[in-house]
Amino acid sequence: MKNFFIVTNNEKDRDLEITLAAQRYLEERGRSCTVQSKEQLKKQCTDIRQIPDNVECVIVLGGDGTLIQAARDVVAREIPLIGVNLGTMGYLAEVEVRDLFPALDALMEDRYAIEERMMLTGRLEKGSERHREKSCEDALQQDLALNDIVISRRGSLRIVEYRIFVNGEHLYTYGADGMIIATPTGSTGYSLSAGGPIISPKATMTLITPICPHTLNTRSIIVPPEDEITVEIGPGRKLQSEYSEVSFDGTVSYPASSGDRIVIRCARKKTKFVRINKDSFLENLRKKFSDNQSVED
Repeated sequence: MKNFFIVTNNEKDRDLEITLAAQRYLEERGRSCTVQSKEQLKKQCTDIRQIPDNVECVIVLGGDGTLIQAARDVVAREIPLIGVNLGTMGYLAEVEVRDLFPALDALMEDRYAIEERMMLTGRLEKGSERHREKSCEDALQQDLALNDIVISRRGSLRIVEYRIFVNGEHLYTYGADGMIIATPTGSTGYSLSAGGPIISPKATMTLITPICPHTLNTRSIIVPPEDEITVEIGPGRKLQSEYSEVSFDGTVSYPASSGDRIVIRCARKKTKFVRINKDSFLENLRKKFSDNQSVED
């Protein structure tokens, strides 16, 4: 690789010391490297119009959240990304700061592999008839997710009824605080905290995990990627409306209420990650858990 673009979380690299060091390291070795503008650094997002056409890799300095946001922003350009972990756990950002320069050497010497990750696309369909018409407002109520799409309650601390349909067939009705529809990449995120299983990121499947379900025997459900999942928000007590929020990767969110449906499918677009670490997914997972335990201790 010869041409790079750097995206930085300026809250984790406030003086851009690491960012500028990486840029100098690449440029001193004859590579081109563009750093995201200060305006975009403040917004914590990436304007793909700033990325030169010849860029072969986006280097993301931050934590998993920064990497997920960058992946969402550049997915249309299909540029591979590599994450440098400036946070704590860092499941996705595989390069630690101490290994930054060896990682840059590997990129320049083409010692890497490209790994594709599935994404989800979700669309919020309002329950009232006047919102069922295709409008500009409705068109905006859809997005992509690399990690997960979360439907969670808003307002009062009451259990909300969520009706789950797979390919139009009713699967189950949960009384819960919310529902997590996750990719294998997202299985180590919120879904894991809610009791869901860990799935290899190379797999292609969709994970349905309830948040604090009001039952003793509820477990996560895994379905094939070709299945369409619909989450319908049920009525509240005395048929009053319950209010929820639909969140895509914890960044973009839309308000929803009883009668609304969120239709979720496997997206056509995929995120591409650059991998230079030869360790298996399980080995990386073990290291992350061990490092996190050491930090807590």
